[in-house]
Amino acid sequence: MPNILPRIHQSVESCRGILTGRDLHMKRAVIFFSGLLFLGGAALAQSPELVRISRFSGKPVPRFETLKYAMVNGRAGPSKDYPVLWEYQRQGLPMLVIKESSDWRRVRDPSGAEVWMHERMLEDGHMAYVRTPTVLRMDPGAEATPVVDVGRGVLVQLGDCDAGWCLVRAKDYRGYAPQATLWGADAEHALE
Repeated sequence: MPNILPRIHQSVESCRGILTGRDLHMKRAVIFFSGLLFLGGAALAQSPELVRISRFSGKPVPRFETLKYAMVNGRAGPSKDYPVLWEYQRQGLPMLVIKESSDWRRVRDPSGAEVWMHERMLEDGHMAYVRTPTVLRMDPGAEATPVVDVGRGVLVQLGDCDAGWCLVRAKDYRGYAPQATLWGADAEHALE
């Protein structure tokens, strides 16, 4: 008799709003000018792969934090004067903090979009976003007994990671997932 695994799948729910028309052109303009500024200062900047301690928060950068609220605006720059580029609608969604100012954080979402958020919209969290469908296993390793099939887009509680496997909890299930399938599990490799 075939072994049928339970499934945990995220309904097709947008993690962020959609840009259309004028807003899309504004985003392109902001990205273009941001790119010019970035290229101009790239020679002076440190390598993004290096972990450094922020003088603003005292925390390492890059690092993962999660959305504190069910609706959070992602802006084009570090102030409320900048337009909203994305409206995120997923409390607990991991965001990679890649840059800081005194009250604002430049973050990257699971799809690769980068926006600014006020530091109050983020919190330390131990959540991960499943990037690709995966099977949680009883023990670390591809040959271990399968526990549950987890679909793309599911948020899981993140435990310890070791040797490329992370202990996670999805609903009432607990098991190990390959670290490479989880956005939010490894800030150092998320920049690659």
